[in-house]
Amino acid sequence: ETRFERLGRRIDHDCEIRVQLALEKPNHKAVATVNLSGRTLHSDATGQDMYAAIDLLVDKLDRQLVKHKEKLTGGRRGDGLAKSGALE
Repeated sequence: ETRFERLGRRIDHDCEIRVQLALEKPNHKAVATVNLSGRTLHSDATGQDMYAAIDLLVDKLDRQLVKHKEKLTGGRRGDGLAKSGALE
């Protein structure tokens, strides 16, 4: 739970996170589904031990949430070629 707390700074409202932990010898696997309003994010990670798998999973979810938030706020848009008129 403490490793998933850092995802809270990326989310402005309530969400649901479901995590499944499994042992697929010799690796450990962590799978998570995040239900946001109007969007579902899914990620999985495999590691040598469960702590490594959970850390990788949280990192992947963090990147997905950043990308999702940028899409919502339009943060990825800039002065591209089409906007500057270079393609005319």
